[in-house]
Amino acid sequence: MNPAIEHTDVAAYALGLLEEPDRRAFAAHLPGCPSCTAELAELSGMASVFAGVEPLDDDRGRPPEPPEPPEPPAALLDLLRRRKAADRRARRGTFVIGIAAAAALAAGGVAVGATMAGGGTAPPAGHSAHGPAEEFYLQGEPIAGQGAPGVSGGVVLEAKAWGTHAALELKGIRGPLECELIAVSRSGDRRVVTGWAVPDEGYGTTGSPGALYVHGGSALRPGEIDRFEVTTTTGSTLLTIDL
Repeated sequence: MNPAIEHTDVAAYALGLLEEPDRRAFAAHLPGCPSCTAELAELSGMASVFAGVEPLDDDRGRPPEPPEPPEPPAALLDLLRRRKAADRRARRGTFVIGIAAAAALAAGGVAVGATMAGGGTAPPAGHSAHGPAEEFYLQGEPIAGQGAPGVSGGVVLEAKAWGTHAALELKGIRGPLECELIAVSRSGDRRVVTGWAVPDEGYGTTGSPGALYVHGGSALRPGEIDRFEVTTTTGSTLLTIDL
């Protein structure tokens, strides 16, 4: 056992299986470790199972030599070895999971911080200050639509093996509203691409100048789509984008 005491050696200590340096080190460790002390108390009865029998006088009237303590059963030794190995693997796994979780939290903190700052804090090198929908829209070739009075916007399309990936920019809308982006096929089939809610202040307005960016997918391929429509759940059409 190295200087970093193994807590899993309690059973080995109780059965007297530790070498002398490890036994002394573990004995010094016990007073300051409540968990090892409690586990040792639970295992204390196990050691007596393998203790020698009480000495009896022989025919010559003197006690016989004390018998050698029997070796613990091989199955018990194998169980102890497997338990120690499993505990060590569990500790290593917990450490790796902890590192991964810390990295995820750190990455999430950076992303949330950039979003809450509204672009006031420069993103790390190699990262975009925009969300994925906005980034996709800004990197593509927008197709502008015709909107209701004061409403404007467009879509950027990307062909996928599964259909069409679409990103929408929308400005000039006020809430509260619930909206959907609909893909309309050339045969008139209507498929919901994505949906969202509009707060009171809206998007692309005097009080809230930032545009709305959302994205989603449709099983329809780009060549099968006649147009996109932005509609409200009350049946109004805010924007039509003909392809």
